[in-house]
Amino acid sequence: MAASQWASLLGLANRAGKCISGEELVVKAVQRQNAKLVILSQDASANTRKKITDKCSYYKVEVKWVDDRYSLGSAIGKDQRVVVAVTDDGFTKKLAALLD
Repeated sequence: MAASQWASLLGLANRAGKCISGEELVVKAVQRQNAKLVILSQDASANTRKKITDKCSYYKVEVKWVDDRYSLGSAIGKDQRVVVAVTDDGFTKKLAALLD
């Protein structure tokens, strides 16, 4: 996985207003079916991991994993983030391909 490519694309999606970060906001976006892709860090707590993956599987939203909260946060210009949702189909397709 080319870290710089997915991080750059996620940053672009964030600047375009197509990203939602934060556990509760992501859960709401998944429930409203606004989220097309959820990116979760490997170092998320067990509780957060279960909550997000259960919601995503119920609402049929794809989940991709990244190494840690620092790389995910820096990709969107924040300090650290555990979970980010992407709300645009175009960004979702490219990010899913890069994160596979």
